Amino acid sequence: MIIKPPFKYDFPVEERACFLYVMKGKILYESDNYNFSINTNHSLLLNCINSGKQIHESNDNLNEEGEVVIVTFHPDILKKIYDRELPLVLQPSNNASNQSSEKINNDFLIQKYIEGLLFYFENPSLANDEILILKLKEIILLLSQTQNATTIQVILSQLFSSTTYTFKQIIEANLFSHINVEDLAQKTNLSVSSFKREFKKLYNDSPANYIKSKRLEKAADMLLLSTERISDIAMDCGFNDLANFTKSFHDKYEITPTNYRLNGK
Repeated sequence: MIIKPPFKYDFPVEERACFLYVMKGKILYESDNYNFSINTNHSLLLNCINSGKQIHESNDNLNEEGEVVIVTFHPDILKKIYDRELPLVLQPSNNASNQSSEKINNDFLIQKYIEGLLFYFENPSLANDEILILKLKEIILLLSQTQNATTIQVILSQLFSSTTYTFKQIIEANLFSHINVEDLAQKTNLSVSSFKREFKKLYNDSPANYIKSKRLEKAADMLLLSTERISDIAMDCGFNDLANFTKSFHDKYEITPTNYRLNGK
């Protein structure tokens, strides 16, 4: 698509996912709960099952023409071209997340894929069914090999599974992961402010306080029940460094982790 400001593109309520690549310009993606910008040579993957999602011009890009390529993934077509078994990236994962969109940073292989795809836009007579199937499989493979692979699987697998997680299920499943509040908010498909309000309503505490408390409680149990090194216990409980863990532990229990283990309390 060649897009000229002002523009607005609403994503329909349809059982499909979309891969959107910005070749030129800058666009703003908005959902009911959050928004972010997508720059040239960056891309976005999202499911289009729910309404309330749109792209439009960025405020600092009001006079520049843009160019966008969109590849759509329909579950019936994917089932047809993967007639034996869906690849892992399309299968439901054990990752407790309802995240429906992911921004993908500039990736060289994806950029080269788009350049190759444009050849068939310019020469449509050469784009037979076999080539189109190969190009569709290629972008799925490339997406599954990006640093966003885990979230890519969450989004694409939603085409084949109606499973959704409750807010509490997502929190409990990710308590000891090395993720921050912003990441948790994304997994619940909420903005950070909406996430904090929902968290306060359900747990009567802030996300940071509750999560830290639960991690320290697990660490205290592990100190008494296992012989793991304290640094390993800290990592297992979601702390990124030993110094931060030691200080947080002392603040809560008024004793160091080492002495807590030695005293058996």
